[in-house]
Amino acid sequence: MTTLILAPDTFAGAEARVEGDAYRHLFRARRLAVGDRLRVVDGAGRARWAEVSAVDRRSGSLRLLEPAPANEPGYRLELLVATPKPERASWLVEKATEIGVTGVRFVSSERSPRSFGLGSLERLLRVAAAATEQSGRSRVPAVTGVHRWAEVPALLEGLPDRWFLHPQAAAGGGDPWRRGGAAGAVLIGPEGGWSEGEAQELGTLGCRPVGLGERVLRVETAAVVAAAAVLAPVP
Repeated sequence: MTTLILAPDTFAGAEARVEGDAYRHLFRARRLAVGDRLRVVDGAGRARWAEVSAVDRRSGSLRLLEPAPANEPGYRLELLVATPKPERASWLVEKATEIGVTGVRFVSSERSPRSFGLGSLERLLRVAAAATEQSGRSRVPAVTGVHRWAEVPALLEGLPDRWFLHPQAAAGGGDPWRRGGAAGAVLIGPEGGWSEGEAQELGTLGCRPVGLGERVLRVETAAVVAAAAVLAPVP
């Protein structure tokens, strides 16, 4: 089922006009025609059914219908990630969006003092929006940063379940990802690992250390594995 993000004011109306890149995607690439149905979303968690009512050479019109499934996980998960290289950050944002995270916050750490330019962050936001449509979600995750390390406590506010990846933490022994609330955060360090001081500070913030096994994973791989572990459906 095709999903299209609409501006909130358009989403709330009875009809929507589609032009530009969205028009080319729907009516040239996907070849939707009059009478075809799709989902439209507002990027903030709401979804509606829509029906193509008209198509011409430069634009199309949609009739907006009843609410549709939001396709969002019931658990709110944010990732706080030591800043990787831009191309790896793009892959991370795309896959984390598909899995269902609600936010990706890039953080400067002792071993990854990188920063993004404004253009890089805007590109990551476009990646998140495209992955939202591709995966059929209704919420575009927040993508922010690069945040100073001193901002981590504020970023964790309202997220009672807290984990941080640590290579010395045991991977087994019960469920390391047990959830006690409706929201949480996973902190993923740089490829060199958190510094001793950073790991100690995360412990004082109530973050539980979790390991992912014997193999060494890249930052973006570890982030996706951890997000899937938290958000995977429970049988």
